[in-house]
Amino acid sequence: MKLSQLLKNCRVQKVDGNTDFDVTGLHYDSRQVRSGDAFFALRGVASDGHNFISSAIANGAKVVFCEEKVENIAPVVTVLVDNSRQAMAMATTEFYGNPTQDMKVVGVTGTNGKTTITYLLEAILNRAGLSPAVVGTINYRYGADLRQAPHTTPESLDLMKQVSDFRQNGARSLVIEVSSHALDQYRADGVHFQVGVFTNLTPEHLDYHKDMEGYFTSKYHLFKELLPHNNGRAVINVDDAYGQRLAAMIPDALTCGRDQGADIYPENIDVSLKGIRGRVATPLGAVEIASSLLGDFNIENLLCTIGAAVALDLPPQLIAEGLAMATGVPGRLEQIENDRDAVILVDYAHTGDALRRVIEAMQELAPRRILTVFGCGGDRDRSKRPIMAEVAARGSDIAIATSDNPRTEEPEQILNDVRSGLVRVHEREWSKAEAATGEGKGYVVIQDRREAIQFAVSMLRPGDLLLVAGKGHEDYQILASGRIHFDDREEIRKALQTGGLQ
Repeated sequence: MKLSQLLKNCRVQKVDGNTDFDVTGLHYDSRQVRSGDAFFALRGVASDGHNFISSAIANGAKVVFCEEKVENIAPVVTVLVDNSRQAMAMATTEFYGNPTQDMKVVGVTGTNGKTTITYLLEAILNRAGLSPAVVGTINYRYGADLRQAPHTTPESLDLMKQVSDFRQNGARSLVIEVSSHALDQYRADGVHFQVGVFTNLTPEHLDYHKDMEGYFTSKYHLFKELLPHNNGRAVINVDDAYGQRLAAMIPDALTCGRDQGADIYPENIDVSLKGIRGRVATPLGAVEIASSLLGDFNIENLLCTIGAAVALDLPPQLIAEGLAMATGVPGRLEQIENDRDAVILVDYAHTGDALRRVIEAMQELAPRRILTVFGCGGDRDRSKRPIMAEVAARGSDIAIATSDNPRTEEPEQILNDVRSGLVRVHEREWSKAEAATGEGKGYVVIQDRREAIQFAVSMLRPGDLLLVAGKGHEDYQILASGRIHFDDREEIRKALQTGGLQ
């Protein structure tokens, strides 16, 4: 494709060189550049692509997109832009033929609920015959084509390449989880969104965004900048305080909430271990819900999903049928079958708010006891560790703190941060022997995650509920030495077979 065409929608300050030549490929990793390609110098948290321009040229780059003038790189064409990431998004969209232009696209953003909503929408869009592709936390997929998801929302270049592949293979619609990082870094700027869904906003990623205002501003980019390009419709959960704020900024938004003042609200609802049943009012008519999802907090996810489907003008009966067809979401209150007459659940909850929502939902199911295994990730926002710990301690009969993905941090240091939240509820830490008696409420700390799961399973009694939280669908653990295979679901099943502790 001609460089001049790639530049069509880019904010260019200056071009040094001729633009009338074909660019053969686009890259932001200098090691992947080949002769005739374009290289985008991206500024990252840990590195700056401008430092790798010479490497890209040595590998054959014919054009370089950069934010600052680079000397002595002739005869390579340089394109000076305001923002290399945004330029990459727009150039990539053009390079891959603007694949989302004729697709029905729903973007889902917020702290919690994104993955569940994308799975529900996938089922509805399948029922509508709209052949959906999905890009999100668990994987990137269309039909049998499943691809690993290193990020919730990939870099714009990777996103457009994958969506282009899905589109060529028959996808007619797209549901995408749009993370705050992705919005802040313009990764989705080339996507034509028909619908944007806002779920909620609670403290998360503050190591990156610094404060809640910065976090909210990143989310607002979807609704202020991207949706209007396609005359898209906002769907907003007004049960959330930030949702109320956002709805006040977007007067024509479809609002979802438990109160009748919302555009989409439940007329009646019942939550049990069998799922969620009820009737939801919408501007298009009532939708009957018969969902296998567990937990009161999933009512909000269902309302947002229905809102997105209504925004796409899908009929209520079809929405209801799609929701009934939706299976459980991997790692989201995923049940593990057992012979202990207990309920065992694996969930991705890894923030204080998400964990609170899950535990409160489990309390409403009235189990004999709640046992919660949880941990906090390393190299991430330390402020959320005591918050998660306090939530686990207050909501559980026995809280078992352990490692999550420690990454390069010392696991014991992470657990010390966790302890500072646990002691807000309990005076002292139990030994494993004290916890094993099953008397009273307390907490125990077991650094090794496998051992923590084994211990929790060994304590299960009839009527108990065990929640293993934090990693959900992930089948790995990230240590200082690298990534190892580790799946909570597998470890629970092994522990059930051996009786718990080995």
